[in-house]
Amino acid sequence: MKIGWSPEQVSIRLPIDHPGNDISYEAIYQFVYAQIDRYNSGKAKEGCEDLRPYLPRRHTRRQTKGFRQARKMYLPALPSIENRPAIVDKRTRIGDWEDDTMVSRQSPDRLKTINERVSGIVLIGKMREGTISESNRVVHERLGKIPKEIRRTLTRDRGMENLGYQEIEKELNISCYFARAYCSQDRGSNENVNGLIRRFFPKKTDFRKVSDEEINRAEFLLNSRPRKRHRGKTPLEVLLERTGVAITY
Repeated sequence: MKIGWSPEQVSIRLPIDHPGNDISYEAIYQFVYAQIDRYNSGKAKEGCEDLRPYLPRRHTRRQTKGFRQARKMYLPALPSIENRPAIVDKRTRIGDWEDDTMVSRQSPDRLKTINERVSGIVLIGKMREGTISESNRVVHERLGKIPKEIRRTLTRDRGMENLGYQEIEKELNISCYFARAYCSQDRGSNENVNGLIRRFFPKKTDFRKVSDEEINRAEFLLNSRPRKRHRGKTPLEVLLERTGVAITY
């Protein structure tokens, strides 16, 4: 948990790394909360450790997810997700990507996050500002290292920094599509990835002070986490098995 694994991921990975051993994720949650003196200080009991900061949402109690308020934007006609090949929705092939930009009120620097829909591979790069050229630079830098045969589509939101898609298509030989306005579910995988990245870089983080080494470490920990939908295998393992491509750190 201290390197970013959720109780559920610990549960599904344990039998793989230590055959014959198993524990439910609910038992892990119960253990975490059993260490807390709920009726007095709300802190860890004497001799116990407070593991709540390592839970996915870091809540003292489980809470339902909130929803971000949408912004109105007026943009030119863009390649719509509605015209994206239907095979992308089936998640049967490697090579369909999503991207987004994570911003901070503390600095003009931001993070560009890119994820592959099937394997769950995550790529992260720092943008020095929110311009089209910076966005394109980071996408080209990160996706450009991925073999062209698994660069098929890129689905993104309608942020102004993403409007230089034609250059991306030409440089990376990839087809770009844009999510419908106010429909975050069109990029559900990426929305989930951003939530995981926030565990390393919470809101109000000054991205100017975040080093490339810290970004690289967060990316590695995300890509080496066991995934329930892969029956405990990690995104790095799935990518290697399915394509023969190894990402090293």
